[in-house]
Amino acid sequence: MAHKMGIIGYGGVAGWHHENSSRIKDFEVVAAHDINPERLKVAKERGLKPYENLADFLADESFDLVLVSTPNNFHKPMVIAALGAGKNVVCEKPAAMTVSDFDEMHFAAKKAGKVFTVHQNRRWDKDFKMVQKAIETGLLGKPFTIESRVMGKNGGTHGWRGYKVAGGGMVYDWGVHLIDQLLWMIKEPVAEVYANLHSIIALEVDDYFKAIIRFESGLSAQIEVGMFNLETLPRWYVCGDGGGLVIEDWDCNGKITHAKDTDIKWEPEIIQTSAGPTRSMAPRPKETLEELPLPEVQTDWADYYHNILAVLDGKEELIVKPEQVRKVLQVMAAIFESSATGKAIKIDRYYK
Repeated sequence: MAHKMGIIGYGGVAGWHHENSSRIKDFEVVAAHDINPERLKVAKERGLKPYENLADFLADESFDLVLVSTPNNFHKPMVIAALGAGKNVVCEKPAAMTVSDFDEMHFAAKKAGKVFTVHQNRRWDKDFKMVQKAIETGLLGKPFTIESRVMGKNGGTHGWRGYKVAGGGMVYDWGVHLIDQLLWMIKEPVAEVYANLHSIIALEVDDYFKAIIRFESGLSAQIEVGMFNLETLPRWYVCGDGGGLVIEDWDCNGKITHAKDTDIKWEPEIIQTSAGPTRSMAPRPKETLEELPLPEVQTDWADYYHNILAVLDGKEELIVKPEQVRKVLQVMAAIFESSATGKAIKIDRYYK
């Protein structure tokens, strides 16, 4: 069945949605609402029906799906208005600035009997899918530590993302993606969160943060996001009791390393290294290691919308479910609380 979509907030990200969704069969973006006349002009030039008035936009019966792509502080009222008008809704991430705001949005969706989901498109990132496959297929054994990071060198935030009132900052902007990836991949409750936020160049919001997330099994995960990291670390670093994985960059340069023999016969003498005498940290003999390529994966961001359309046609369940989105927001709340208090935040109560 063919479906059509209207967009609230026709900024840069909305333009990406418009272009990306145009590749999908039986799906078309047909209208846009924005308070900025210049963005409406762009929308009209791209073949969309422009609306200055939100009520007129929502009254248009030519589309059954609405994308909310406004600054974060407007997500809640726009989502609730669209649901109240009988539209199904996709909201840009983060869905809301607080858990309680999200609960109101979710309640409105259930009351309206409409589909409501969030654009967590980075579940379809190639680098993430490689890590997910390596863990799920046992290539690393049982993982005990995961590091996931995104580091930029340019510094500064852009537009409304630099303002606290608008929900700016890296926890909301990138942290929401990296947390969602972790919780989607590691199917167990989070026990505790410890985090530090910094404003290095930005005046109002965090442009660097580091969070340590401990899962109930003891697995620890580190998320690190920064805008002014002139020296950068790998995108992914994962260690398990059966192997290690590193992905250096967005181009997915990396490898998996296995140990051929875990029982190494060391000489009784202390090993002399450039760092001095040591035995436990001495270089491992090369012949005891083997390197494997990263697993092959097939992925496409358009699959997010393929799922939405299948849900609207009653053929599939949502991949990005509201209850999953809520857990991500709970972890984000714990990150802010931990940084403010300087304490680790136990959040097992969120998963009851």
